[in-house]
Amino acid sequence: EAHQALRDLVRAREAGKKDFLRARNRLQKFLLRHGRRPPKKTTAWTINYWAWLKTVVFAQSAQEATLLDYVNEVHHQSDRVARLDRSIDDAVQTAPGKMRAVIDALQTLRGVAKVTAVTIVAEVGELSRFERPCQLMAYSGAVPSEHSNGGPGKARRGAITKTGNAHLRRVVVEAAWAYRHKPGVYGKLKKRQESQREEIKTIAWKAQLRLCARYRRLTAKGKENQKVVTAVARELLGFIWAVGVEAERHVA
Repeated sequence: EAHQALRDLVRAREAGKKDFLRARNRLQKFLLRHGRRPPKKTTAWTINYWAWLKTVVFAQSAQEATLLDYVNEVHHQSDRVARLDRSIDDAVQTAPGKMRAVIDALQTLRGVAKVTAVTIVAEVGELSRFERPCQLMAYSGAVPSEHSNGGPGKARRGAITKTGNAHLRRVVVEAAWAYRHKPGVYGKLKKRQESQREEIKTIAWKAQLRLCARYRRLTAKGKENQKVVTAVARELLGFIWAVGVEAERHVA
């Protein structure tokens, strides 16, 4: 029941994040339709951007009302996501010990912060239920499809199947983008690794070395970025499996 409840909460947070991004997109599109653009070198959604937004005025009261509604919706959705993030923190604190151990261990991997780690555990459950990492890859739907006419040597691989868990696949693909940078342990990642055992940190470091090299190798071959990241995400699932199984074994 605790696992199912956490899954519901994580999916509510995912829906809130989508609504938040849609609200920001609507506001930006409204401003662009009327030729309202921020000053040069002003990054969207920064303090300077919001300060500029307060200076935007329209001659028609209806448009002023529209702008106010869009701005309020962005704030509303932002507060909603923040509230759900706090609820996830509380839920993790009261989760079973083995679940908390896996969530903490997964955060030693680059690109896997708390929300991503919680999503993986909520969607998969115990990672040790998969005997091999390739089974987890297939569960996510991140494996390539295969077309064959039955003849020898006639098999041809195509796009990923997408027949698995879409929530798991989404967060892992997002995490895979972090491996386009050179290997390193610093900042928030270093802090997340402080309390973890050496066995877990060793797996995380191997993941960085292998996946960063794979990203560069595929990019050098001229592969499209999205295809490269999908391939990296598929291998990242293997390291997620290894970290999760190691953490579960230690708690057990």
